[in-house]
Amino acid sequence: MSAVAHTKAITPPDIRSRKGGTPLVCLTAYTTPIAKLVDRHCDIVLVGDSVGMVLHGLPSTLGVTLEMMVMHGQAVRRGLEQALMIVDMPFGSYEESLEQAFRNAARVMAETGCAAVKLEGGQAMAETIRFLTSRGVPVMGHVGLTPQAVNTFGGYRVQGRGGDAERVGADALAVREAGAFAVVLEKVPEALARRITAEVAIPTIGIGASAACDGQILVVDDMLGIFGDFRPKFVKRYAELGEIAEAAIAVYAQEVRDRRFPAAEHLFGDAPRTVNGGEVA
Repeated sequence: MSAVAHTKAITPPDIRSRKGGTPLVCLTAYTTPIAKLVDRHCDIVLVGDSVGMVLHGLPSTLGVTLEMMVMHGQAVRRGLEQALMIVDMPFGSYEESLEQAFRNAARVMAETGCAAVKLEGGQAMAETIRFLTSRGVPVMGHVGLTPQAVNTFGGYRVQGRGGDAERVGADALAVREAGAFAVVLEKVPEALARRITAEVAIPTIGIGASAACDGQILVVDDMLGIFGDFRPKFVKRYAELGEIAEAAIAVYAQEVRDRRFPAAEHLFGDAPRTVNGGEVA
């Protein structure tokens, strides 16, 4: 298994400089153990608001709070050494005003140690992105399907088909002109993703887009087969860890019912045992 050989922690300018180069590898993480697993293989680790659905059982990302993002961001930070850590700004934490956006983004950066934040929206969020980036907050944009606007879209539908392609293209351009160092393209037609990648002078990170994007991102629980039966078309399952875990749990449950666990090797006696002259518990 190959891993990216980093000599130092990756920064937002490093990511921006990778435009048109070796594709950027990105995954989500929400816990310290997963962060440690993905760190040396990824360029970007995103603490996504998808945590609400993946770990908290919420029906969408709309119920995710700033406190949840900070808590999971702190956990991920403890597991990273090299990858660039980005934290999602949750719904309602940046839309009200420029001042609200800066106050909450600054809190996220200060309390988690992340190097950048991600927020959803294109032309409508350009002023906010410009306000943040001009005040020292690196921003990754997110256009196409933006899950926080799922009610506006009427579901998790492909964006940018037909005449709607111009809107998505204009959103990506607006994000770049506002100062974002990269932009996620979610659930857009391949031809449109290729066009935007060619036209926008910052890295595009695809999810349900095109292999021509400058990088790819997936929810780690999806690609490892942990997150139940959720199988969107754009996800490739690289493992089925959920099935493996359930099988192990079933064996454990049966051994408990059969009184085969715990066995002698798992128990403590009244006096310490000695092995090769040494005392063990």
